[in-house]
Amino acid sequence: MTRLVGRPLNWAITATAGSGFLLFGYDQGVMSGLLTGDAFTRNFPTIDITRGGSSTIQGTVVAIYEIGCFFGALFCMVFGEHLGRRKCIALGCIVLSIGAALQASSYSLAQLIVGRVVAGLGNGMNTSTIPVWHSELMSAHNRGKGLCIELAINIFGVALSYWVDYGMSFVKNESQFRFPLAFQIFFALLTLGGIVMHIIWAVHSGAKLLDIDSPKVSHDLHEIQRAIIEEREAASAGTYRALLTNGQQRFFYRTMLGIGGQFMQQLSGINLITYYAPVIFQTSVGMSHNTSLLLAGFNGIAYWISSLIPIWIIDRLGRRKLMLFAAAGQCACMAILAGTVHDGGKAAGIVAIIMLFLFNFFFAVGLLAIPWLLPAEYAPLAIRTRAASLATASNWIFTFLVVEITPVSINSIGYKTYVYFCIFNFCFLPLIYFFYPETRNLSLEDIDTLFTGENIIFHAKPGVGMGNAPEKSTGEAVFDKDKNVVQLEKV
Repeated sequence: MTRLVGRPLNWAITATAGSGFLLFGYDQGVMSGLLTGDAFTRNFPTIDITRGGSSTIQGTVVAIYEIGCFFGALFCMVFGEHLGRRKCIALGCIVLSIGAALQASSYSLAQLIVGRVVAGLGNGMNTSTIPVWHSELMSAHNRGKGLCIELAINIFGVALSYWVDYGMSFVKNESQFRFPLAFQIFFALLTLGGIVMHIIWAVHSGAKLLDIDSPKVSHDLHEIQRAIIEEREAASAGTYRALLTNGQQRFFYRTMLGIGGQFMQQLSGINLITYYAPVIFQTSVGMSHNTSLLLAGFNGIAYWISSLIPIWIIDRLGRRKLMLFAAAGQCACMAILAGTVHDGGKAAGIVAIIMLFLFNFFFAVGLLAIPWLLPAEYAPLAIRTRAASLATASNWIFTFLVVEITPVSINSIGYKTYVYFCIFNFCFLPLIYFFYPETRNLSLEDIDTLFTGENIIFHAKPGVGMGNAPEKSTGEAVFDKDKNVVQLEKV
């Protein structure tokens, strides 16, 4: 097999991780266009709330997938270290394929629910492992960009699912919903192929394998060995207990930052739109079924284009600024959306549609990729797998909450649904500002330094390089010409 090294290897890793997250995005969006389809509602009439079905049952059928994802993430928290990253992802792809087959062949609501739970188990395993695997194999100055590319592919999966649903809506037989559900298997096999076929020989840039005695390799090995020794000492009481301890390296604080990022992502209200965009266009704005599906497709494309923006700016502006930008914008969108849906007029409906598009823009720029990146960045090696799995589990349990209550909430309190999401986003602003340190351009080993000592460093900015004196006591990370941290001063 050809030995991939340097930049080609980084792109191969990103492509494999991206295919896994494309599958994740497709899974998220595929049910939204099926819920109001003729063939689907004929087979499962209790789901169709427009014809007397139950909003509670609709919410449960859609949201039960997240329960499977939650337990899949917990599985990796317990067994992830034993199995390793690649085996967890491969197993997740296999389990998800089984779940997709069960859904696509469903003739009863019970089988559909079981299929969604099984698919969720596989996706939970993938989403708790892929960001960690990807982050560990990317260099520090490409890590943010790599994860943003991964999540942009994720949103391409969401957009693709909308258009597959729209295209299949013109098919009047049961293929209308069976094909979109079965199509998940293709992406699972693609990801599985990437994991099985790629043999990782090297990660750093270069056209050939690096010399083991080179200064670059020696520096990296030294930093990794130092981090492992310090983290093992800090986690000597056991990694599960270490998650709850706040000693010298603040393991509990760092674990909670990862959980908090996923918590904020879901309570922002994004899956209110991702899972129910056609339903919202039809019930809240008053559009026809066909127009709702078409508009959801264009919304998905706009969402995907927006997700490309942080690829170019995340390692320039950093994580904190983008998260604050997103929370503020999302808060404003939800406030205006509440007012326009309450008004109910034609002009107000147009504004509501614009707000749904704008909400996806703000979210894609600041809260799409970063909450998936932070658990792997903040958590030290000693607890990284378990902390990231716990953060992913929190993502899925809060996704379940949002997806479960959304149909009931829209049906019961209408525009007030958007009010409480507005309040949530407003509360995120102080949380981000006061608790989340900046990690851009720092290696995973150097991020440890932000949390050790008396004070946490919230702003670690690149210095002016080797041979120049760092600015006085500003908590700046100083880099050499290859962007390696050579000094990190604390405030």
